[in-house]
Amino acid sequence: MHSQKTGRKPERKPLSFSTTMRNPNRIVSFLNCLLPYEGKMLTHDVIMQIIRNAIRTKLYTPNYVKRVPELVRIYKSEEETYSEEQIDGIIANSPQNHKEAGFDYGWDSRFDTIFKLPMEFGFVRYAMKEPIRISVTGHMLIDALQKEETDEEMIQMVFLNSMMKYQSNNPYRKNANVNIPFILLLQVLKLLKEDAEENGAGVFRQELSLFICWRDHDAAALYRKIKEIRKEKGFSYSDEYMYEICLELLGATDEQRNRFKLSQICGEAIDEYIRKMRTTGVISLRGNGRFIDYNMWEIEKIDYILQQYAECKTFASQDEYFAYMGKVDTTVIHMTGTAPADTTELRKAVLRKFADMYSKESVRRELHKVGNKQASTDDMLKLLPGPVRLEFLTSIAMVQHFENLDVTPNYTIDDEGLPTNTASGGMADIVCRDGEYQGLLEVTLMRGRQDQVNNEIVPIRRHLRDEKQNFEKTFSVFIAPVVHEDAKEMAEWYKHKDNLDIVTYTIDGFTEKIQEIVEIGELVNKELHC
Repeated sequence: MHSQKTGRKPERKPLSFSTTMRNPNRIVSFLNCLLPYEGKMLTHDVIMQIIRNAIRTKLYTPNYVKRVPELVRIYKSEEETYSEEQIDGIIANSPQNHKEAGFDYGWDSRFDTIFKLPMEFGFVRYAMKEPIRISVTGHMLIDALQKEETDEEMIQMVFLNSMMKYQSNNPYRKNANVNIPFILLLQVLKLLKEDAEENGAGVFRQELSLFICWRDHDAAALYRKIKEIRKEKGFSYSDEYMYEICLELLGATDEQRNRFKLSQICGEAIDEYIRKMRTTGVISLRGNGRFIDYNMWEIEKIDYILQQYAECKTFASQDEYFAYMGKVDTTVIHMTGTAPADTTELRKAVLRKFADMYSKESVRRELHKVGNKQASTDDMLKLLPGPVRLEFLTSIAMVQHFENLDVTPNYTIDDEGLPTNTASGGMADIVCRDGEYQGLLEVTLMRGRQDQVNNEIVPIRRHLRDEKQNFEKTFSVFIAPVVHEDAKEMAEWYKHKDNLDIVTYTIDGFTEKIQEIVEIGELVNKELHC
């Protein structure tokens, strides 16, 4: 078995999570791609089979695709897939200018780039000429994805299980900085909370650059450094100021100063750090994303993790690390938080706050972005995964456009009232009521026929039928980036068959529609239907 390679002495480097795996569900989808090859020896041929499958399913799209009109057309189509000849052409015209240690130049190294983060998190283990192994936690993620409705809560628990163990100097990284990033954050937050001078503010967003570059697991020293900066500068200083401190922490040479970019250390790396810490469910955003803090509803979990996982471990080999990371701590997985039984009022209060804070036009633009897979530049919204952001923004839009409308989203929230996961199965994403109508809104980023018809319209019909027994004037609204013709036809069939009103809108069509009307009942007006 391959152990960590010796040779060049590790240097201090900023903590870096791959941005190709920004969304946890994307990691799970790539793991699912590996599943048919579990136990097979990893060779160039197997790698190319996996790459072909990732391209075929449009999970991975080389830039060449976007330069060929016919391929662009197929890429955007939910029904069509590339032919085998087209996939041959895509691969042939996408030379991978890339080399990773232990992998040949080109596609073999690209494979390692794609799967390295899931391997660091302990979900999979691979090396050339060795069998592909998927850990217990990797299988738990795949099982969560393959359920009739993706089990977002289980995905969150598995990521918590990994993040509480993940080390900056794990055997897949040559980094002289030694700490468990998640534990270091929790420890510093604890010290700040115990400091009466800090008023429980948490960690300031720009201070996270320190965490990304911190040398060791001395949380007390990091806490003191934060106190020193706050005393000197408060919460007002330039990125250049923090960048210089970080370069000093890294002991950066002139060459490294050119390599360690300010935009990375003080920008992209912070965003990705927050996203990864938020995947655990125990971190809340405060001050509209300006601070991060404990989710106080998860304090029991946090205390347990700090007691059990504070020690940085040393691993003799990558295999030993894989065994450690892939093992499930059933105690933490099954711990339940102390969230109130009913968080409806907190959700509504936060919705009203953001409805007042954002303009209608900015919410419309953000909804367009999320529907078109464009990145948000809003400091808070960009930290929310796409499906969660869609439910949140749609809820805000409903509050903004309709007076005297009771809007109740069903996404899960942290103790700040900000969404952490999409609404679970068995309930509408957003329930809206006025004096006359009840509207059940279902929003999705899924575009394919099967996803929209089987995973959305069929359950909507079942749920709507049940709700109409309690409230006769109930209808459902299905909202997606594009609406498949079969989804529209199925919705119309249920009107004919069961007298159920299911109306379908594109995201952009929906935002246009709500500007034209004053009552939610008008959403079912077929003449204005988008």
